[in-house]
Amino acid sequence: MPSILIAEDEAHILRILSMWLGRHGYDVLEASDGAAALKILDRQTVDLIISDMNMPIVDGLELIRAVRKERGLDVPFLLLTARCDQDKLAETMEPYSVHLYPKPFVPSRLVADIDRLLGTAATGR
Repeated sequence: MPSILIAEDEAHILRILSMWLGRHGYDVLEASDGAAALKILDRQTVDLIISDMNMPIVDGLELIRAVRKERGLDVPFLLLTARCDQDKLAETMEPYSVHLYPKPFVPSRLVADIDRLLGTAATGR
């Protein structure tokens, strides 16, 4: 079962993501900010990271930098953002191979996109 780490400081969004992904066969690990996510990554590997951009302590940009540069992990990374400057953010994220995903999002569409990203829809997990 593929595992997904979600770093999201808004409890209701974290709960919705976790519920939808769990119902679709993913093992979900939850972190309320980027620092907590890094602690989880110190203990175990994951197949995908979903992170909010704006979080306290360690934000999404700091998290992806830590994942890619400090830990050298090449795990797929999906960055959720409500920022209006998504084109500029996409340029900033380009070296890190990040998939930007705008907020608000439709959970069923997000799950379908994750299935495609991980290649799990056709394999039945």
